[in-house]
Amino acid sequence: CAIPGMTGKHVSKSMEDLVKEAKYLAKSGVKEILLIAQDLSYYGIDLYGKGMLAELIQKIAEVDGIEWIRLHYLYPTKFPMDILPLFKTVPKLCKYIDIPLQHSSNNVLKHMLRHVTTEETEALLQKIKEVVPGIAIRTTMLIGHPGETEEDFEQLKSFVQKHRFDRLGAFSYSHEEGTYGYQKYSDDVPEDIKQARVEELMGIQQIVSSQLNAARVGQTLKVIIDREDDEFYVGRTEFDSPEVDGEVLIIKEVSLKKGQFYQVEVTGAEEFDLYGKVV
Repeated sequence: CAIPGMTGKHVSKSMEDLVKEAKYLAKSGVKEILLIAQDLSYYGIDLYGKGMLAELIQKIAEVDGIEWIRLHYLYPTKFPMDILPLFKTVPKLCKYIDIPLQHSSNNVLKHMLRHVTTEETEALLQKIKEVVPGIAIRTTMLIGHPGETEEDFEQLKSFVQKHRFDRLGAFSYSHEEGTYGYQKYSDDVPEDIKQARVEELMGIQQIVSSQLNAARVGQTLKVIIDREDDEFYVGRTEFDSPEVDGEVLIIKEVSLKKGQFYQVEVTGAEEFDLYGKVV
């Protein structure tokens, strides 16, 4: 279940309210909490004068019944480095993080007003992987922003190939009235080029995802069951967020319960989903 950590423009909910909500959800049978905000990096600054995400994670981890805590939308600017040790010390914290990087070219990042450079992004990703080996990183890329050149896109392709993100979504830029981009720039990347670039980038990610999934065959992973269809029980690992990431399709050899966790051996892999059996 998702608990929004902020509403509007960096307005944090109090830690007391969020913990109270987590306790209520746990009593209702919820096992997984998603902490979601416009940018979780800023959680608590307006209320407490400093970032309090690490403290919030630890408080929610103390709630009986909650087994997984998942983080969504931590932008690279002002990334809270103090949360990284928690991936080792807080077992309930999923080794999963959603960092919407948007792009990797300094030229495009400057046009987007992201206040971060390619070099800073590279250093952050390296640090996260060093401190938390095996962490799954999800990101999104915005393609065709005004000013994006062919060189910028080639740089982005190389960046995605180098970092081999576990999960990646790509979207084409939309010139929407009222936005900064609409007011500041002309929509100078043709629509057909935007779509072609999105398809090319997702083609690269498809290969990466296939390789990463294939490497999981033979592993035994903790899986939560989300639903049942005609052929399979459908669940997720800690490396997959609901509705946006891959799933684990489990053969119906034994009866499984929705919302329960099981140890599942991965027996097969496709581009985005895994196959498995309960062990």
